[in-house]
Amino acid sequence: MALGRSPYHYIGLSAGLFAGLLAGVLSACERKEAGSTPAPEVLVAEVQQRDVPIFAEGIGTTVGNVDAQIRAKVQGYLLSRHYTEGAFVKAGDLLFKIDPRTYQAVFDQAKGDLARAEAAYKKTQLDVARDTPLAKQGAVSQKELDDSVQANEANKASVFSARANLDKAKLNLDWANITAPVDGVAGIANAQIGDLIMENTVMTTVSQVDPIKVLFPISEKMYLRFAERIQQGAAHPDAARPDGARLELILADGSVYPHRGKAALPDRQVDVKTGTITIVSYFPNPGNILRPGQYAKVRAVIETHAGALLVPQRAVEELQGTYRVAVVEPDNRVAIRPVATGPRVGAEWIITKGLSPGDKVVVEGLQKIKTGLLVAPKPVPADPALSGSEPPTSVPHSGS
Repeated sequence: MALGRSPYHYIGLSAGLFAGLLAGVLSACERKEAGSTPAPEVLVAEVQQRDVPIFAEGIGTTVGNVDAQIRAKVQGYLLSRHYTEGAFVKAGDLLFKIDPRTYQAVFDQAKGDLARAEAAYKKTQLDVARDTPLAKQGAVSQKELDDSVQANEANKASVFSARANLDKAKLNLDWANITAPVDGVAGIANAQIGDLIMENTVMTTVSQVDPIKVLFPISEKMYLRFAERIQQGAAHPDAARPDGARLELILADGSVYPHRGKAALPDRQVDVKTGTITIVSYFPNPGNILRPGQYAKVRAVIETHAGALLVPQRAVEELQGTYRVAVVEPDNRVAIRPVATGPRVGAEWIITKGLSPGDKVVVEGLQKIKTGLLVAPKPVPADPALSGSEPPTSVPHSGS
């Protein structure tokens, strides 16, 4: 032991040396562990570029081109039904038959009254023809001639009245046979055989369904945007139009109706409660497949974005009114970019600024990345929802 050195001095040196060595070992271990941590795996999708049609949609209902309510015009017991419910009928086809015996009796009586009136009229005609020359000769008085003329005019009026009663009786007798006023599909009967039918009773409805009418509302703002186009279509309904200007019909099962329709005209006013205006459209309906009252989603291409850049919607992050995406650079490091967005198209989003074709954006794993982080990108599995074949979300019916 050196002179002047306390044993505690050497103990302090040994403790300090040990602490330094321990810190160095721990630091080296931490660096080794950090260097061995694998890059986080993220799913990426490549920015696609293509022409994208933008659709506007409206939810509507099918109605008959003509919905004719078949009503009884006379009272009586229902004797028979002569059509198949839900089947196609032609104008003039017999649908129902009401007991006609009462009306047949009234008709026969009116027929006899007419014959009696005509006989009386013929007699007074002969009287006038006979008395006219005799009055000139003084063989009969002028009063007798005047009475004959007056009686003849009264009988003439009786003939007109009797003929009118006969026509009315004939109408009532004919109305005992209820026929279809138009070609169309006849609905379910509202009355059964033997029921006492009153005047104006609704028996059934016959609907013309080819073409079938589809009513759907659009917002007032949308109407003002396309008012000129709608009015031109209404003024020239048979004019040739490009396919994009025609209407598609989506049915309740999600299928696209094979025949395209056309908008005919808008309603006369905007509904003040909803801020929408109803558009009338027509679709061909061969085979009468579509029936009144069906759900009908109508859509049409309102514009096309040429060369649009699209990314999956889940790749876009919204933050305080701004949008951004995470792009994986060629060196597999992340770059967070602000972007400007356009319309949504199905499960994708049009990006108008901030990306280029071929960029790879992070679709899954956004929560574990930040700018400059080294990642292991993996392509996102194919998803039919990202194909862009679906139209965008429906344009709102009211508001913007």
